[in-house]
Amino acid sequence: MDFSELASIINLNSYTKNKSGVDKNGLIFRGWLEALGYKCTVFPRTEIGDHLLFNASFQKGKKRVLLLGHLDTVFPPNTFTAFSEDDEWVYGPGVCDMKGGNIVALEALRAVSAEHGAISNIDMLLVSDEESGSDDSKKLTAELAKDYDLCLVFEAAGVDHEVVIGRKGVGTFTISLLGKAAHAGNHYINGYNANLAAAHMIIKLTELTDLIKGTTVNAGKFSGGIGANTISPTAEIIVEIRYTQSQEKERLLLSIKAIVNQTFVEGVTATMTGGIQRDVMQPSDKQAQLLKQLESILGYPLKTEKRGGVSDANIVSSAGVATLDGFGPFGDGDHTVHERAKKTSFLRRIDEVTRILRAFNMR
Repeated sequence: MDFSELASIINLNSYTKNKSGVDKNGLIFRGWLEALGYKCTVFPRTEIGDHLLFNASFQKGKKRVLLLGHLDTVFPPNTFTAFSEDDEWVYGPGVCDMKGGNIVALEALRAVSAEHGAISNIDMLLVSDEESGSDDSKKLTAELAKDYDLCLVFEAAGVDHEVVIGRKGVGTFTISLLGKAAHAGNHYINGYNANLAAAHMIIKLTELTDLIKGTTVNAGKFSGGIGANTISPTAEIIVEIRYTQSQEKERLLLSIKAIVNQTFVEGVTATMTGGIQRDVMQPSDKQAQLLKQLESILGYPLKTEKRGGVSDANIVSSAGVATLDGFGPFGDGDHTVHERAKKTSFLRRIDEVTRILRAFNMR
């Protein structure tokens, strides 16, 4: 396989906040997909890259398939930007997360187009802000997803080419505590210690963790106070939750609200902002039926796995669409300067996705 096209987009920096670079990456994909007959709808943005929806022709009576990827990567300009390769691996920012996955989808679509001409009912959505949490695109993705029967997402494959059937939901919250400053030596009892209240709160928040159910609560960042000789007037806790079950989400939301409203130190009050970033991707009957259908097309079983990390598969799955993730190539080191993807994995995934899309294009 020739990796020159992958190299061209890896060498183009598309850090989420680099709008110019992300849009250039999108423009390249637009040229590639429009050459296959796709029509592009641009969802323009001012601070981040534009989101792009590529529509094939539409035929009634056929299932509608959504291919989902993202254009952005995590490394700012002049940090980790260059593509390289050896006999076994390709290296660079996005080779597996997920410019490489987008190339898999592109090559499969090219193969189907070469065999059958026009492609129908197989669309592709490329968003620009997945790596920063999809805060802008998630509403758009959820709304568009309603038009589709199934979705394949092109994040990296598992080490044995597993596809992803479950991802934890994630939420992030900022808790702000307000107390009262006082001189720690002369007027200790006159102060309301926000740091002390935050300490009690962190313990209570952490106790919500239930590892058996796959639920974690992490008070990952704390700040507060002025100095050692001052009772702390303010504090802030940033908390992340992850969960594998919708019931756990409800438990966590109610429990965190109760903790924030609890008085741990007289005179200290707390407020909270934030919420669920991406809801849980849970295995479902519709997903199981889709997996069985794909295995029938391929003629062999697909290994599956669940992951603690999130992707835009969470969003589409939460919208009720049968969704499978991990159709990109296998790679590792993503989000580090050691990111790489295995060359033979591209070949396997392109072959598998081609056969899958060929089957849906013909039905």
